Amino acid sequence: MFRCLRRASALALALAALLSAGTVDAQTKARFGYGRAATPAEIAGWDIDVDALGRGLPPGKGSVKDGEELYMTHCAGCHGEFGEGAGRYPEVAGGRGTLASEDPRKTVGSYWPYAPPLFDYIRRAMPFPSPQSLSDDEIYAITAYVLSLNDILKDDDVLDATALAKIVMPNAKGFVPGGDPRPDARNEACMKNCRSEPLRVTSDLAQRLGVTPKRTGD
Repeated sequence: MFRCLRRASALALALAALLSAGTVDAQTKARFGYGRAATPAEIAGWDIDVDALGRGLPPGKGSVKDGEELYMTHCAGCHGEFGEGAGRYPEVAGGRGTLASEDPRKTVGSYWPYAPPLFDYIRRAMPFPSPQSLSDDEIYAITAYVLSLNDILKDDDVLDATALAKIVMPNAKGFVPGGDPRPDARNEACMKNCRSEPLRVTSDLAQRLGVTPKRTGD
């Protein structure tokens, strides 16, 4: 019976592929030779990114109080009841003032420079066993509760797109604008005729450490 079901499934998939091929968009097929243009509905299913300024946040809202119950149900098992992390799963709260220490703790409250990407990450990847299973209102609520764990929102606060985009995170000024300022990261790469003088050895450290054999005649 199972063999018959597998054959039936295979036939159904083959038939679906043929039907899809019959509706190929003419312009796309003419350009690439196969496939079809994605429909607006298909694009909308993937177009869920939210940037640092909050562009892309959907309608909806959620409160810190509602978020607490949702967090305990979907998040606390990995991230701890107070955001402290459970087992080897990451903590999401605390760590203020530790980034310059010998034991920096990078959490939502101590490290993240913007608030809207928190909604984006929760919607895209959480909860761990079943990502993208929460409604937008539930995600707003959980986002609000995580921010409250970091003393960024109060217990009676309600979060929506406008409120989330206005939040100034504690580490908002902790990143260097314009990317990595170090010369070796910003200089334009030279591809030919780059060296103006012959290569010369300035240290024999590798030989003294025993990781490079001595040259013949040394």
